[in-house]
Amino acid sequence: MKTTVSNWSNYPVKDTTLTHWRGESIPADRKNWIARGLGRCYGDAALSDQILSTVKHNHILEFNPESGVICCQSGVSLHNLLEVFVPKGWFLPVTPGTKFITVGGALASDIHGKNHHIAGCFGDHVSSCTLLLADGKRIRCSPTENSEVFNATRGGMGLTGMIDTVTFQLKKIESSYIKQRQIKAQNLNEVLALFDKYKSYTYSMAWIDCLKGGKNFGRSIMMMGEHATLDELTSKQQQTPLISKVGHDINMPINLPGFVLNSLSVKAFNWLYFHKNVKKVIENTVHYDPFFYPLDSILHWNRMYGKKGFVQYQFVLPISNSKEGLVKIMDRIRQKGWGSFLSVLKLFGKQESLISFPMEGYTLALDFPLKKGLFNFLDELDELVLDLGGRIYLTKDARMKADTFMNSYPGSREFLQILKQINPDLTVQSDLAKRLSILPS
Repeated sequence: MKTTVSNWSNYPVKDTTLTHWRGESIPADRKNWIARGLGRCYGDAALSDQILSTVKHNHILEFNPESGVICCQSGVSLHNLLEVFVPKGWFLPVTPGTKFITVGGALASDIHGKNHHIAGCFGDHVSSCTLLLADGKRIRCSPTENSEVFNATRGGMGLTGMIDTVTFQLKKIESSYIKQRQIKAQNLNEVLALFDKYKSYTYSMAWIDCLKGGKNFGRSIMMMGEHATLDELTSKQQQTPLISKVGHDINMPINLPGFVLNSLSVKAFNWLYFHKNVKKVIENTVHYDPFFYPLDSILHWNRMYGKKGFVQYQFVLPISNSKEGLVKIMDRIRQKGWGSFLSVLKLFGKQESLISFPMEGYTLALDFPLKKGLFNFLDELDELVLDLGGRIYLTKDARMKADTFMNSYPGSREFLQILKQINPDLTVQSDLAKRLSILPS
């Protein structure tokens, strides 16, 4: 079916052929295809001349209720898994800020969550997967079987082939609630000290005000959490301790006009958000849905950035350079006046993998509406990130240059060599791969 597709940021837009894939063989003469799940990557990673959608390849195949090991098809969404398994007392080992992604996408992006410093990436919990290679051969790979292909598949942005099934470990929980602790930090120094002080918490992240200067530069609200046990719930919560959904979703019906988001409106939002917590410390027990997925309750929230769309800029800096780098980059953003109201700071733990994004250090994610001069400005930030030894998240990227990718991902050259072996005819291809010269166009 000929159609026009964009991913979550609504940029770029691609005229393509979209076909639903249900596990069948892929004709050998099919070229330039890439798998796509629910389209929640932000840039052009799931765009190509031909897109094979996995959303109908969505069955749970096996589950061991004793061990929590599950095997499912790649098009199963995290949302569906939560609906099925939270009532049984199981939770995802790692989840990003949206539940509307597929398991295949989670492995291809090697997603991270608020617990990376404790639990690592999604791929760390995958024991095996089956993969349909470019030549039509279906293989099983794992950390010990076809390990080279497995390592290139986790975080490989779908370029090793079609992820068919994934086997991974779920996490046992007593309730669907999170014991949450929020602490207001008056500046960047304070929030970094909080991350260090509370690094034993399983989940942590901070909203950060990137437009505030002076003594309140980097003021933040840090949020930490642990899965609540049964005896930590209120009597009302104990009536339905493993409920998978609370509250109602609302919908963003139309694209907002582009002028709505400007430095004044973002500053106003940041002031209101920071001051919504009257107390410096708030402790309560909340359902997992608003804790992990606060924006999922606003369906189509990406429309608030207008018809032109936006880009999300997420970088990570090594721990030794994190503070210096955050000061430089946030100050550059503040001076430009292009701060984002969705600015999220997280701490990553140690990570050893071929092409996955995280490294031990701090990561900051910001949204920028598409506007004139934005890409030139982000190129300037790229140079800072590169000089500091950091890198940009491929799953969120839509405009990074090839040299930046090659020089910031230590495993990039080895990754390219593996792709040449298993995808020599460039059958599997994405617009991201062309843009970053991962594969020749």
